[in-house]
Amino acid sequence: MACMTISTPPADRATQRSRRGFTLAEVMIAAALSTVILAGVMSAFLFIGRTGFGLGSYSEMETQVRRALDQFASDARMAQGIRWHDPQRITLYLPTAGAGLQPVTYGFQADAAGSGGFYQQPGEPDSGLTRRVLVPQVAADFSFQRYKLGRTGTIGDPAANDLETKLVQITFRAVRRGVTTAEASQSAFSARYILRNKKVAH
Repeated sequence: MACMTISTPPADRATQRSRRGFTLAEVMIAAALSTVILAGVMSAFLFIGRTGFGLGSYSEMETQVRRALDQFASDARMAQGIRWHDPQRITLYLPTAGAGLQPVTYGFQADAAGSGGFYQQPGEPDSGLTRRVLVPQVAADFSFQRYKLGRTGTIGDPAANDLETKLVQITFRAVRRGVTTAEASQSAFSARYILRNKKVAH
């Protein structure tokens, strides 16, 4: 009885290589490359996030500061009187329709975080009326400066009392803090607003 023998040709090297698993060296190289790529992607993501936070913060602060200074400038120019409480609080006395005066207080209100807000409040500081925050998150070095007008109409030295005060200036710094971003801040040095309707004593 005749026997038939069937033999299969040996697999070529390419087929044998495709059936093998990854070596430890290949796995380690792939892991290292993946880590580098992931780190690059994360760094780019954080950079874009921080840049966006900074741009948004500066835009927001610029808008708030400009509106607050415009509001204060309008009241200061109309004011017929001023009361200086301290370098962080003043009250302006604005004319009313009935020939009276309406007090409006501007000031800085600190909070527990070490910053605060630049606010406007109807009435005197102790009136108990609601304060409207014009610029939130303001550094504690907020201050008003007051000046008198020289006899020749030029800006004189700092005023020593309410009677000789003719110009008022504000200096403050708005800040924005993020959890993973650097602090963004914007300093505001206002013009010296002249109290046009206020009489002064030299």
